[in-house]
Amino acid sequence: MMRRLFLGAALCALAAAAPAQTAGTEEASADGGRWPAVHSRVARDPAIEARIDGLLARMSLEQKVAQVIQPDIASITPEQYARYNFGSILAGGNSDPGGVPTAPAAEWLALADRFWDASMHGPGLRIPVMWGIDAVHGHANIVGATIFPQNIGLGAMRDPDLIRRIGEVTALEMRVTGIDWDFSPTLAVARDDRWGRSYESFSENPEVVRAYAGAMIEGLQGRPATPDFLGPAHVIATAKHFVGDGGTDGGHDQGDNLSSDAELRDIHGAGYPPAIEAGVQAVMASFSRVRGEKVHGDRDLLTGVLRDQIGFDGLVVGDWNAHGQVDGCSNTSCPQSFNAGLDMFMAPDSWEGLYDNTLAQVRSGEISMARLDEAVRRILRVKLRARLFDEVRPSQRPFAGRFDLLGAPDHRAVARQAVRESLVLLKNQNHLLPLRPGARVLVAGDGADNIPKQAGGWTITWQGTGTTNADFPNAQSIWGGIRETVEAAGGHATLSADGSFTDRPDVAIVVFGENPYAEFVGDRRSIEYSPADDSDLQLLRRLRAQGIPVVSVFLSGRPLWVNPEINASDAFVAAFLPGSEGGGVADVLFANPDGSVRNDFRGRLSFSWPRRPDQMPLNVGDSNYDPLFPYGYGLRYADNGDLAPLSEDRPAGGGLPEGVLFGRGALPPGWRLASEGEVSLRNIDRRAQEDSRLATWRGAGRIAILPGQPVDLSREATGELSLVFEYRIDAAPAGPVSLRLGSAALPIAGDLRGAPVGQWRTLIMPLRCFARAGATTDAVSPPFAIESDGAMTMALSDVRIASAAVDQDHCGRP
Repeated sequence: MMRRLFLGAALCALAAAAPAQTAGTEEASADGGRWPAVHSRVARDPAIEARIDGLLARMSLEQKVAQVIQPDIASITPEQYARYNFGSILAGGNSDPGGVPTAPAAEWLALADRFWDASMHGPGLRIPVMWGIDAVHGHANIVGATIFPQNIGLGAMRDPDLIRRIGEVTALEMRVTGIDWDFSPTLAVARDDRWGRSYESFSENPEVVRAYAGAMIEGLQGRPATPDFLGPAHVIATAKHFVGDGGTDGGHDQGDNLSSDAELRDIHGAGYPPAIEAGVQAVMASFSRVRGEKVHGDRDLLTGVLRDQIGFDGLVVGDWNAHGQVDGCSNTSCPQSFNAGLDMFMAPDSWEGLYDNTLAQVRSGEISMARLDEAVRRILRVKLRARLFDEVRPSQRPFAGRFDLLGAPDHRAVARQAVRESLVLLKNQNHLLPLRPGARVLVAGDGADNIPKQAGGWTITWQGTGTTNADFPNAQSIWGGIRETVEAAGGHATLSADGSFTDRPDVAIVVFGENPYAEFVGDRRSIEYSPADDSDLQLLRRLRAQGIPVVSVFLSGRPLWVNPEINASDAFVAAFLPGSEGGGVADVLFANPDGSVRNDFRGRLSFSWPRRPDQMPLNVGDSNYDPLFPYGYGLRYADNGDLAPLSEDRPAGGGLPEGVLFGRGALPPGWRLASEGEVSLRNIDRRAQEDSRLATWRGAGRIAILPGQPVDLSREATGELSLVFEYRIDAAPAGPVSLRLGSAALPIAGDLRGAPVGQWRTLIMPLRCFARAGATTDAVSPPFAIESDGAMTMALSDVRIASAAVDQDHCGRP
């Protein structure tokens, strides 16, 4: 039986759903957007509550304050921890044992022991530590772990049972390393695909998020009211980010959600009632604002909605120093956030000052003892439900140290199934797919043999950058899966990233798409797929011009306008970010050797696909809904997959990603590249016509990118981001040269003199170097300038703010 949602059927379903949405909004308006009371399937245990009473009676004020603070392992040692006995620790996206992102799993477990020992051995009442981590698509911080597709791909599966199994595998692999708290699942309903965290959302449709929330939490924590709940194979789950992070104006990360109370509840809050019913023990507050007020300081939401209306009785944890963004607060002092209903500050590097100030605020009465006791009670309740008070050292618990479970074959089989189910077929001209596995297959594109690219952000490192295939010992690239399939059937597969070949292939599979990013680094100005060059498109066109059928496998964290790339492809597959099991792609692209279907496509779009690059936002149910491929679309092999040529028109001024200052010869709207002094600029060709600039200094002068108004880089400066540009030295500098950002200039003449003449190179300067040199980052102009005191000739291309693997203490050479 064919199970495809046809375009017409999707539109009919949309029309049928629209009146219900309208009615729901009217009803919500009538009740003021009041949230439903939820009955958690984790009942309040009188014995646990009595035990909490006894603990609170014995705890000193200092011990209570310590419980509400969570430092990061990169900023605190176990010895420092022992002096305070904080409530929790976390490992942020770039925090690892010894500061080594690829630290072996055994070192994670050893560090877990050290923090556990610090919490449980010493004078006075000792309270066990909880260790939290962002295991958002598997335990992906750990080398060798199973890496699942990012949430956007999981949303395309429409398979809650598989979601539950993914949660189970993630929890078990976390337990191997001694970590007991997962900052997952993300329940954001992403409504603007320019948002850099869109791939962390299951869908633009709250129904998908609602269907998945409870299943993922049950997988992580176990089923409530059973011995399995928070047992040895499970971890504490976190529903995040409460609430509205997926609906910020313009898709800006940590921005402002302007939704009404009813929209906030019915769209952005859809996943929280089922999560709480399933017994989730933690909720993370959102960085974002709701109608101008930071959620971390919004008592109406954190207390009025979450506690009083919904009835959540677990702990509310903050996000990375997000309390410091509340009006009147700083990273080291924020009674407003605590009084609003935050139970645990995430204070990665601000813990010492925050502890001192919070302690003083309780003593002064600015924070009441009743509010402190309530927060500590919630933290202790979670620890007792998780049986931490009855645990032994992490390394002595069941499954700890079972490193064979990381990336175990049955775990990888779950991930591979998820890849198969998440792929969405958008075009299949003349029924090109499925392919014959015995054919001569050319595999091209920079994503073909690139596990970091197919995994995306939050993979070993925060941004998912700075790693290679060698860092994924239990993974398979998409190329690896294709080669395995083709060779097993007696065919021949060739890998050639640039698409060159000696023996003419029967078909080419080109794997390309977005490079890894996370959080605000991934914010975009438009939804046009716009890498720094158009080599992907030129590769597709070159292959087709040679008469070779082309299958495109597109890697991305969101739907993007790719009309030119679709036109240049005979078949087009949205693979999103499939994770460690690239073989799942080959499982679907190829038929069995006898020609029968091996695995049909099952994925259906969980996000609407844009017809034009200026369709922002684009969501099912919009009054002007006009997608290229609607929500729910997905071809099967038996369907007519032919597609007429698509419009390639694009509006002027769009196309540059958020962090790009100069790329493809273009600047953001209203910006300009200017020269001052004895320097001239002219357009030159690098990858495309006039996509670069050649600067010739005859004496002292500078070139600078000048924005329409000063830019705010304060967020970027807090992370390990850098100013990155590509250059070619044609005549070495005769004198000092500086790279300027705002008011700070750093020497780079030594870097430039060491570059081979006539070769393109990349220079990376950490933003923190400029901050150390005195730059203010909240109003920067210019964001990029090169100043030379003497003659020099240099070509310039692709200037951007980006994550890059570089020594953060290297700040240029004179």
